[in-house]
Amino acid sequence: MARSVKNSEPAFTIGVEEEYLLVDKETRALVIDPPETLMAEARAKCGSQVTSELLRSQIEIGTRVCSDVREARADLARLRRNIIEVADRHGLAPIAASTHPFSHWTEQKHTQKERYEDLTHEMQGAARRLVICGMHVHVGIENDELRIDLMNQLAYFLPHLLALSCSSPFWCGIDTGLKSYRLTIFDALPRTGLPERFASYAEYQRHIRILVDAGIIEDSTRIWWDLRPSGRFPTLETRIMDVCTRLDDSIALTALLVCIMRMLYRLRTRNQRWRIYTPMLIHENRWRAMRYSFDEGLIDFAKGRVVAFNELLEDILSLVAEDAEALGCEKELAGVRTILDRGTSAHRQLRDYAAAQASGASVEDSLKAVVDTLIADTAAGL
Repeated sequence: MARSVKNSEPAFTIGVEEEYLLVDKETRALVIDPPETLMAEARAKCGSQVTSELLRSQIEIGTRVCSDVREARADLARLRRNIIEVADRHGLAPIAASTHPFSHWTEQKHTQKERYEDLTHEMQGAARRLVICGMHVHVGIENDELRIDLMNQLAYFLPHLLALSCSSPFWCGIDTGLKSYRLTIFDALPRTGLPERFASYAEYQRHIRILVDAGIIEDSTRIWWDLRPSGRFPTLETRIMDVCTRLDDSIALTALLVCIMRMLYRLRTRNQRWRIYTPMLIHENRWRAMRYSFDEGLIDFAKGRVVAFNELLEDILSLVAEDAEALGCEKELAGVRTILDRGTSAHRQLRDYAAAQASGASVEDSLKAVVDTLIADTAAGL
């Protein structure tokens, strides 16, 4: 469907990056030392769209630059299928979960690559604990100033996106009580968390330049905020979300994100903008999303009270309905309601664990049952 705001409208192209954990299908534990041929086979199938990660038990894929959400879904499904096929030949399976239910971070081996070795040397124990995976979504915003303006406004919606993506309730065999424990690990690194606010792209560049000139970072790719201007592409990159176990959920959240961005741009063309709230308030919603997912609602800052998440989501869907139609992703966007009905991956993991425990299974076997579900759900809908 033709886009109708203005001829100068951003491309709103999409790129999705997902990180997976590799598990041994027999033990269900993270594979500590995968075969050296695995990555070569994955690259033979996926080319440069698959890369190694900090730990040898991780693997990352990234879609091509996609013109719309449907194209992103097709490419993401293809990549997931290929990784599943390659891993299966080695008795392994990928799980799209932001933490492993029981494997311990101290047992993992790091990938031998200069970038990762430098990171581990600098961050020490904070980096060695990074047995976590996320989903990063790039949206094409070619204009530098517009990227900064949208970053300032989009920060409000980051907790909402996190709440719908949670997939990390367990850590080292323990129910953490959080639906997204991943961020408690990642937030230990510097230059993480909510993005800073800048009046212009030039101001953003000045701040980056100070850190580069001081020798703290090589470039802006070492800025790991929940939302950032990409250091490699003319995109705004959203990084707050846990990796979604189900492909349908990944695509629903991608559709929601790009629709929110277009909505904010559309307001701008009418000399309107989303109200900017203080980091203190957004941090509170961020914590609520980490702790509860969507179970206990988020704060509606305008009303000054906690509101049920389904009410907040329906308000957002109403705001972006025009944008979903223009971008041709109404069907995919509707999938966010399915997440509410079915629950996130974190909800599913906790339900499966509780069911196994209720049937008399040991803690170890109950956690293995969770991994079995993660393996199956990662392959669902491909």
